Amino acid sequence: MKHNLCVIGYGGMGGGFHVKNALTSDVVSLAGIYDIDPAKREKARANGIKAYESLDEVIADESIDLVTVAIPNDVHKDTVVKCLLGGKNVICEKPVAMSSDELQEMIDASKKSGKLFTVHQNRRWDVDFLAMKKIHDSGELGGIFNIESRIHGSRGIPSDWRGEKEHGGGMVLDWGVHLIDQILQIYTEKIEKIYCRFDHITNKEVDDGFQLYIYFEGDKRAYVEVGTYNFIALPRFYMQGEKGTALIKDWRENTQVVTCKAWHESDVVPVETAAGLTKTMAPRDEITTDTYEVERPTSDVHNFYRNVCAAIDGKEAQFVTHDQVMRVFKVMEAAFESAASGNPVYFPNKL
Repeated sequence: MKHNLCVIGYGGMGGGFHVKNALTSDVVSLAGIYDIDPAKREKARANGIKAYESLDEVIADESIDLVTVAIPNDVHKDTVVKCLLGGKNVICEKPVAMSSDELQEMIDASKKSGKLFTVHQNRRWDVDFLAMKKIHDSGELGGIFNIESRIHGSRGIPSDWRGEKEHGGGMVLDWGVHLIDQILQIYTEKIEKIYCRFDHITNKEVDDGFQLYIYFEGDKRAYVEVGTYNFIALPRFYMQGEKGTALIKDWRENTQVVTCKAWHESDVVPVETAAGLTKTMAPRDEITTDTYEVERPTSDVHNFYRNVCAAIDGKEAQFVTHDQVMRVFKVMEAAFESAASGNPVYFPNKL
């Protein structure tokens, strides 16, 4: 039996993603939408979708047992809490809140109401991330000690609320929340410290790019970078292990892997670089390395809603948990603190 879903917010993610996918879902039926903008409600009706006149009307409809909140970040908390206490299970778009304190209020409301509350971390289904996690977990590169994750664009921040601080704009809260979540799904070790710096190239109010270093116990590290003024993009993923290296240049491409079969060569031939010779940087050959590609894994974005509905029915554990969401938020808050002070942020008890 399908769960009845109402989408709160009929904008880009609400109308363009959640409604679209709900209409083809095998686990939810779209009951309708609600948006504070009358024009968007009329647009939904013109598309044959029921539009509720108020949030109270949504909550009062007992046929609805699941809502997805896809509205600006600064109004997530009040809407989520009201829906939870009104007896609805709730999915919230990311970033879930404006602070970890707000997030805790949502978690408390979920526990009080006994209703499911989760965050739409949909990029756990990105094929590039899934490929890197698969290689990490397989052990074929040995112990992983460095992961680099980048997203580069050249259009700056969209000229809407995403560029305004009061609404929770900026790239840490927009893309960073996804890339940090992905890193924390690959590394299971505790975090010891982070360091972050912000870019303000096209927007002085919020970060339009950032560089984040995360240091984990066991001498493992990750580098997360988002740029919105990069006319030549650097590779999407780069992973180093004790036995080799993996690279994804673009999410549409397969993963390139080079593993080391033998560390020493009997006779390294120097190569000429610029104005000199070097053995240190001489390229490897097929005698000491294996080179191959790993095809992109399959992925289905509908699996997020499938898990949510199975968790509501008590058939599966909730995939995106409260603890995971809080940990990502703590990292983002530390990133803001580090960027403001210019200093690393340490976690004495490890995060």
